[in-house]
Amino acid sequence: MAAVPAARVLIAFRQPLVLQQSFRLVSLQLTSGCLSRRLCSSTNEPKRPLNPENESLLENLNLMGVDVRKARNRQPGVFRKTVTNEKVLAQFLQEKGASSEVIASIVSRYPRSITRSLENLEQRWQLLRHVFSTDAEIVDILDRSPESFFRSSDNENLEKNIAFLISLRLSSKIFLRLMTKAPRVFSNSVALNVQKVEFLKDICGQLGGTNPEQLAKNIICRNIYILIVSDRRMKSNINFLRDSLQLSNSALLDFLGGQGANLLDLSNVYVKKTFHNLVHKMSSLGCQKDEIKKLIIKYPRILYSGDTTLNTKVDCLLNGGITIKQILEKPRVLELSTQNLTKRLEQLQTVGYDFEENGIHILDTSQKRFDAKIEKFAVTKDKAK
Repeated sequence: MAAVPAARVLIAFRQPLVLQQSFRLVSLQLTSGCLSRRLCSSTNEPKRPLNPENESLLENLNLMGVDVRKARNRQPGVFRKTVTNEKVLAQFLQEKGASSEVIASIVSRYPRSITRSLENLEQRWQLLRHVFSTDAEIVDILDRSPESFFRSSDNENLEKNIAFLISLRLSSKIFLRLMTKAPRVFSNSVALNVQKVEFLKDICGQLGGTNPEQLAKNIICRNIYILIVSDRRMKSNINFLRDSLQLSNSALLDFLGGQGANLLDLSNVYVKKTFHNLVHKMSSLGCQKDEIKKLIIKYPRILYSGDTTLNTKVDCLLNGGITIKQILEKPRVLELSTQNLTKRLEQLQTVGYDFEENGIHILDTSQKRFDAKIEKFAVTKDKAK
């Protein structure tokens, strides 16, 4: 075979390389063009929602007087449903005695309510009639807390929860508070609610108590949020209160079955912070450890107040002529807002009220009674002149 000249070999290898580079350049130009067109297309063309709002629904809600903006902010997904039952809901609630204003308010605050079928509404209503004697009571509950009725559509679970809570011998008054303030209790699985109650019963046994059912009932009645609080949080708070207040098992049992139950749903970090602030504040004013302990046992809600709020209220009372001893004896005066305390102290000063002679119970009265007392002292002061 004849030898191939080196130059021809070089050309043979160069030609495919040049062609390959040309193809790559053309491919890159085509790809760039396509990418450019896609970018321009996505920039210039307006985006269309995959599932637009139901125009017919919006029209109906406006006719019902619903605050559409509020409802959309709360549960926007409802407005994209193709089938809703707003007219069914309105007629159903009207027949139960709800006004058009109440119905509009319910839908505005909990728009998911319009997704329930008539059959579901009727079944759920009858379940609640096992607890409440009139339709008006249930309408009032819905008006105060729409979530209590519409959070879940599982009527079987609701029925089981109602039966379980009735077995605890809870009054209709407690049911009312549970539904309006802690509606999640009724959408919890019944197994979870049973487990929560068993946890409360176990506390009784661990502290040497003999009536676990009664302790569980007492705690629930005192603190309706307890069934939606984690066991870990409750346990941490119980241990902290026992150690900080140095309570015996029997004393702790009495505390938890009474006003102490109000502290169990609070954040453990918050309870510790407010406790240490209270101790520091009262100690700086000359209070002894036993006095602070008695104050907390007598009025546990004092640990609800944040650092700044509590300190400001105490200083406000002291500056108004009230002694720290009087505060320890009547700690409920701290429930008033700082603004209200300041206003009442000024009014009492105007009529010459003597806290040392008359005490401070006047501060812890309704506004109506307080105004009547002020008027009476004003008349007495005028006569003395």
